Amino acid sequence: MIAQTVEARQGYKNIWVVAEVLEGQVQKVSYELLGAARTLADARKSELWCVVLGDGISKAAVEMISYGADTVLVVDDPRLAYFIDEDQASVLVHLLRKHKPEVMICGATTRGRALIPRVAVLASCGLTADCTGLSIDLDNGDLLQTRPAFGGNIMATIRCSNHRPQLATVRPRVMNALEPDPSRIGRVIIETMLEGEATKLKKVIEIFHDPENAINLADARFIIAGGRSMKGAEGFKMLKRLADRVGGAVGASRAAVDSGWVPYSHQVGQTGQTVQASVYVACGISGQIQHLVGMQSCDYIIAIDKNPDTPMMQLADVAIVGDLFEIVPRLLEELPKT
Repeated sequence: MIAQTVEARQGYKNIWVVAEVLEGQVQKVSYELLGAARTLADARKSELWCVVLGDGISKAAVEMISYGADTVLVVDDPRLAYFIDEDQASVLVHLLRKHKPEVMICGATTRGRALIPRVAVLASCGLTADCTGLSIDLDNGDLLQTRPAFGGNIMATIRCSNHRPQLATVRPRVMNALEPDPSRIGRVIIETMLEGEATKLKKVIEIFHDPENAINLADARFIIAGGRSMKGAEGFKMLKRLADRVGGAVGASRAAVDSGWVPYSHQVGQTGQTVQASVYVACGISGQIQHLVGMQSCDYIIAIDKNPDTPMMQLADVAIVGDLFEIVPRLLEELPKT
């Protein structure tokens, strides 16, 4: 147990970010978290540390400093070449006990959601998952963690006053990365993975990518998404033609995914992906809060629906009232073929 009393909190300082590394590459969510954590660290007048775990990733330390980190903890070990949550959790708990951060945040990605709950249990500290906003109480250092609650119908702000460190996972694409500054100066601490931290409970035999279900909504600049009003898989084929015409991607509401019309990898919202597209076209999506939290940060929102009073139509920059099965084909007619 790391900390259970108010008195015990006083030995903890600094804000930590756990970088996500996939096949040797630092993922975009890591830069977003550094931007958010930089604000927290400056407000708290503390340092921002970044933890990088992997194999052959020492070179990433300088990059993390350019994105806002003051100190980078690097554990570069062949046993960390593949993501095994038990092993990375053991390493992180060792680092937490040694350096005692006040706050540690990680991306609410598939990996982060597997890793950080293990760390919280092993370290006996609190965890708030899937945060969409972070701030800090300057009087006592409590992390104010905002996330959707009660099925997304309200936004709750959670604090953990009696435990340190405070752990949170943050949804990708809800925070903004800083512009990298190559002139920033920081320090790099090389840590060693201890023998007992390799649990040997799992072994990665092979990694393969399924091109049929691979959809990168996270980096798409144009997304056209469909909801229950698409009426079936054929409706999504129409959206796919429009997306292909403009070099975009197809998204979907949970209702469409649950109906089996489109794979889960296309789902946008609280239980899907969070996106920040330049243009987001919502076709027949009513706009329940669970969906809105996944796309409301898009730069320009266009909604198409017969009902002008839906939450999505009210949110949109441009709301088109009409039958999407008439409007989308007209758009296809107007767009040049490539």
